[in-house]
Amino acid sequence: MIRHAIIVVSLLVATPMVANAQDGAGTAAGATTGAVGGALVGGPVGAVVGGVAGAVVGGISDSQRRPFRQYVVEERVPSYAYEREVVVGAELPPSGVRYYEVPAEYGATRYRYTVVNDRTVLVDPSTHRVVQIIE
Repeated sequence: MIRHAIIVVSLLVATPMVANAQDGAGTAAGATTGAVGGALVGGPVGAVVGGVAGAVVGGISDSQRRPFRQYVVEERVPSYAYEREVVVGAELPPSGVRYYEVPAEYGATRYRYTVVNDRTVLVDPSTHRVVQIIE
């Protein structure tokens, strides 16, 4: 219960920065601040909640999503069949799923990508948790 309250506070802290932005820099700073605060409190899920949807720290940026998704389609990465819903924070099994490095042109990231239930996702390789869904 306390974890959720802290994440909400993180959202409130980031909101004025976004609302007062005169240019894109304020929005990015607000999203990053909220995402970092959310990540410290709630892990990958907190990063998305604390920031702005799509502003995952270390993830694929909004401008790179479409080209990256196209890259994955062209690579013909096989889809892993997962019994549960594919959501940010879902923990994939430690074996049976193949993870791939994200090419540098889509942004430097410590995360790996895979395809689960026909959805491209970024995964934290140390925890096997989905940190971003690329759509």
